[in-house]
Amino acid sequence: MVNAPGTVVVQHMPEKFTYAFAQRLNSLCQVEVKEAENNDPVREGLVLIAPGNYHMRIILQGGQYRVRLNQEPPVCRHRPSVEVLFNSVAKTAGVNAVGVMLTGMGGDGSQAMLKMKEAGSFNIAQDEDSCVVFGMPKEAIKAGAVDKIAPLENIPYAIFSQIKG
Repeated sequence: MVNAPGTVVVQHMPEKFTYAFAQRLNSLCQVEVKEAENNDPVREGLVLIAPGNYHMRIILQGGQYRVRLNQEPPVCRHRPSVEVLFNSVAKTAGVNAVGVMLTGMGGDGSQAMLKMKEAGSFNIAQDEDSCVVFGMPKEAIKAGAVDKIAPLENIPYAIFSQIKG
């Protein structure tokens, strides 16, 4: 296990693809990567990928961050939705979180990322030059939700500089 912060990921992928995606990443990464299951702990060295067709939220239970999954209606036309995850992070983790918005279409997550920033999170957006589609980072930047804009290859350094600083 690598000394890396607990990480939760929402990606707009269909059901059944997220399991294979998580397995593939797990075979390539130095951290453990898995498709999230209800009540999984958010812990050092673990990356949890939201299952396709499930929203993922963060809760605080007994001093431990955990994930909660549900199939409530789509938000911003998506399930899973970044907006749902980031709203829960703003409410639950605030200053203890770093938000990252990567390449993608639309504005899913931009308003909730602003709530994260208002709650004390440090937020990073992928820069236009390294994005395949600049929509989601652009909307987060436009909303005033972003503290740092960085090329994809520099985002890990930006994250670690925040959690170690």
